[in-house]
Amino acid sequence: MFNCQNALSEKARSLKPSGIRKFFDMLTGREGVISLTVGQPDFATPWHIRDAGIDSIADGHTFYTSNRGTPELRREISDYMSRRFGLSYCPEEEVLVTVGASEAIDLAIRALIDEDDEVIIPVPSFVCYSPLVEMCKGRVILCETTPEDGFKLTPEKLKAVISEKTKLIILPYPSNPTGAILERDELSALCEVISSTNAVVLSDEIYAELTYGKAHTSIATLPGMKERTIVINGFSKAYAMTGWRLGFSCAPEELTEAMFKIHQYAIMCAPTVSQYAATEALRNGDSDIEMMKEEYDRRRKFLTRALSDIGLPCRTPEGAFYVFMKLSDYGLSSEEFCERLLEEYNVAIVPGTAFGDCGEGYARLSYAYSLDHLKEAVKRIEKFVRSLS
Repeated sequence: MFNCQNALSEKARSLKPSGIRKFFDMLTGREGVISLTVGQPDFATPWHIRDAGIDSIADGHTFYTSNRGTPELRREISDYMSRRFGLSYCPEEEVLVTVGASEAIDLAIRALIDEDDEVIIPVPSFVCYSPLVEMCKGRVILCETTPEDGFKLTPEKLKAVISEKTKLIILPYPSNPTGAILERDELSALCEVISSTNAVVLSDEIYAELTYGKAHTSIATLPGMKERTIVINGFSKAYAMTGWRLGFSCAPEELTEAMFKIHQYAIMCAPTVSQYAATEALRNGDSDIEMMKEEYDRRRKFLTRALSDIGLPCRTPEGAFYVFMKLSDYGLSSEEFCERLLEEYNVAIVPGTAFGDCGEGYARLSYAYSLDHLKEAVKRIEKFVRSLS
């Protein structure tokens, strides 16, 4: 009798499911749950952006675009990167439009990593990096960050793990799940370590627009770094366009060309309607970003204060829209804490271990949800904590 399990590749069999999705899927069939699990803005995509997508369909733009993305969108991305972050990229040769920032990350890793190449990943961090490296038979080198360092990659820690086999260093800042950012002087210190190697940097800047009080600095703006950096960004977070599935990469021509070759065979092109909507977002969406960021900031301040008041301290995040909450010593693991909170009080959050083993003792809460949503969640969390005490 045919056995599907035996037909699977060893890589597919050994791949662990996402810890975030595990808790998200646990919500299926449950009623009255307050979920703070997924990093998805609760704002609808602004109407002028939606209208651009609708108009593109009405005008018959329902065909494939260029594999790289429409020329108009690539020009707007180039202008956006220059206007917002001080980076200059050729739209014809150094910009690639992808299906979300996730595809861009996958392309970068597949274009660079051969068997036994080492990839340095600071943790806690987003769940996709390690599995993608493992699928390429690369070696994942985890670099644990700590609350004492603000959950930031430091030059000392980077020196301790970097080697001749280091092919890629992933910089996931602003950070999901910790909300940490790297400022210019901190990036400069890392550059001193990186500059003596042949390593490429993958700078995942999907949350670049969502920083509070301090502007985002891309490592690609520092001397000698642009030629070895792949900058990843997209539209999901800043423009509330998660369902449109659109991202992009900006990198030197040689790196972009390698990523493009994989992209054209695997994907063909990003969704046409989404590209027209994204062009409008870049042209006229700066005020949308500011409006949403102001609201996230209000939620950020409320949530960190409220959690601290009930005995669950957390660092005030400087970027993204997550709180990485420290769990007090209640005799529960992170996963047990989150499972019981869901089962007993109908609040869903994500255990810190979903972002690396060093996330034990923490849980991630997303404040991409309304203030009313957050207030009710805090009330239930407080009742749960009191029941444990």
